[in-house]
Amino acid sequence: MTASTTRRSAGARSRMAAAGAIAVAGALLLSACGDQTEGAKEGETAKGSAAPLFDQLPKDIQDAKVIKVGSDIAYPPVEFKKDGKTVGLDPDIADALGKELGVRFEFNNGTFDTLLTGMRSGRYNIAMSAMTDTKDRQNGIDPETGKKVFEGVDFVDYFTAGVSIYTKKGATQGIKGWADLCGKKVVVQRGTVSHDLAKAQSEKCAKDGDKKISIEAFDTDVEAQTRLRAGGAAAGASDFPVAAYAVKTSGGGKDFEVVGDQVEAAPYGIAVGKKDTQLRDALKAAIDAIIKNGEYDKILTEWGVEDGKIKEAKINGGS
Repeated sequence: MTASTTRRSAGARSRMAAAGAIAVAGALLLSACGDQTEGAKEGETAKGSAAPLFDQLPKDIQDAKVIKVGSDIAYPPVEFKKDGKTVGLDPDIADALGKELGVRFEFNNGTFDTLLTGMRSGRYNIAMSAMTDTKDRQNGIDPETGKKVFEGVDFVDYFTAGVSIYTKKGATQGIKGWADLCGKKVVVQRGTVSHDLAKAQSEKCAKDGDKKISIEAFDTDVEAQTRLRAGGAAAGASDFPVAAYAVKTSGGGKDFEVVGDQVEAAPYGIAVGKKDTQLRDALKAAIDAIIKNGEYDKILTEWGVEDGKIKEAKINGGS
């Protein structure tokens, strides 16, 4: 997996949220969230839209009145399908940004490890998919080889997250942290920070004289959870809100439990092409606007992820 294709990964930084426990309430499933393929249409009818930040957008997006988003729409509660609609934290934030910018955010589904490639090919204007902002991604570096493999991207940071380990409920096998995974099988989503952390820990296990971790990687976290639920692994690893959501909802809360503390807290960012500085800056202004007007806090509260909130948007704030 190269830096050009990794999702919540690259340089072992977490995609998901927040120091401290997140209360993922059952109300998440009922949260009011809109499908961005049919999203807010304020400012779409004419140039010179009444939307406050419309004029800050590049002319091609003003003309199209659509921002095409690449997203792996299988990562609840951040983005997923419900009743045929794209819902979750990211789509709700995008909806709020669309009202400030006067354009519609059109979510297009793709596997996580193809999103940056799709953006570079022009299929998407941006990638928004619980993607961790890392220096490797900013610089186009493959974290495994240390070599530059693509131009890199800029990030507009909008959230903070960390990685958690979870197991079948009542079957923790003594797992309390990453060091306890030596010699055990772990399921992860391919190309994520969780995948990177598992590989790094496996090498550390071997260096310390223990057995390596057996890692099974899947295209989606949902597939990894299915494997763990069936008893095919000792543990799974994912961004904390995703792990917490699975613990709360899978089997009515009877399937999984989170073990140990989350690690590698880092920002989620909206990925934008290095040359698309006007779009990048418009997105930053829109995020700052929804933080100021209270919509941002409202959305995070609806999804039970308040601990991941930021005070202002940053460009390339990851490390």
